[in-house]
Amino acid sequence: MEIVKWPEGKKSAVMFSFDLDGDVIWRNMSADEPNAEKLIRARSIGQYGPNRCVDMILDLMDKYGVKATFYVPGFVAECNPEVVKRIADAGHEIGNHGYTHERFVEKTVEEQREIIEKTQRIIKEITGKEPVGFRTPSGDWHVRTPYILSEMGFSYSSSMRGDDKPYYTILDGEESDLVEIPSKWELDDYVAQAYSVYPAEPSGLDRISCYRNVQDNDIREFRGYYDLGMCISFLMHPQISGAPGRNLVLEEVLKEVTSHEDVWVATGSEIAEYWKRTYPGKRRKAQQDKAKLPDGEILQDKRTDKDSGRGEG
Repeated sequence: MEIVKWPEGKKSAVMFSFDLDGDVIWRNMSADEPNAEKLIRARSIGQYGPNRCVDMILDLMDKYGVKATFYVPGFVAECNPEVVKRIADAGHEIGNHGYTHERFVEKTVEEQREIIEKTQRIIKEITGKEPVGFRTPSGDWHVRTPYILSEMGFSYSSSMRGDDKPYYTILDGEESDLVEIPSKWELDDYVAQAYSVYPAEPSGLDRISCYRNVQDNDIREFRGYYDLGMCISFLMHPQISGAPGRNLVLEEVLKEVTSHEDVWVATGSEIAEYWKRTYPGKRRKAQQDKAKLPDGEILQDKRTDKDSGRGEG
């Protein structure tokens, strides 16, 4: 198996990421309900994220000296500009997460571009910087979404599931310069810990997972990635992992990760830039060769597209 080299001889990499969705998911779910504007209890669950949980997570990140990446829908940023600024001022990365957590797979190319550009403007107005990272809302994207991201100059996406380490997105059969930092459903706190108001399926299952089991799963996953020298991306939501009991689960994961001195904990943009420098894709390598720019020792990824088994997106 290929051995990935991480900065300063570190054995593996970790990204802690949080989707600050606010109440847009709850707004979207109730949009077709009669008197949807009156369903304020459900929306308050989402508002709990920026109103309370973000600060609990920031305190925990600071306690363990960890910088994270927060993916924020533009609408949530507009409604909570002071929260977004507080996250950025603490040294964490802000990424683009659509405007109202739209399903990109249902949008036209023009609609997608408009959504992404709008959120770029909003976040730049708040933080002074345009995001360089993107996470598709609602778990999937349109087949043209990565083309849009590449054209707009995004450094990376953290949307797909195609590996245990970063890779370059294939566009028109060729490697693009868009790095993908994959996560997994089993690393998503919403899947396991968002209380379901609907009957469990199949019948008899709990409506929320046991915290002890979730903690055990997360730590076992990290240990697996660590042993193989890969890059694990925890996908969390402040309204879920920022609640008091689940915040303790997050702290146990942080304890485990930071107890290893040979683990590189980084933001999405840091991982993407490192990957491009150390494992330049075909496009960047060709540019370097053409310009004859000294770039130090470069470790090339020897896998072919056929070996990687990935298609577009």
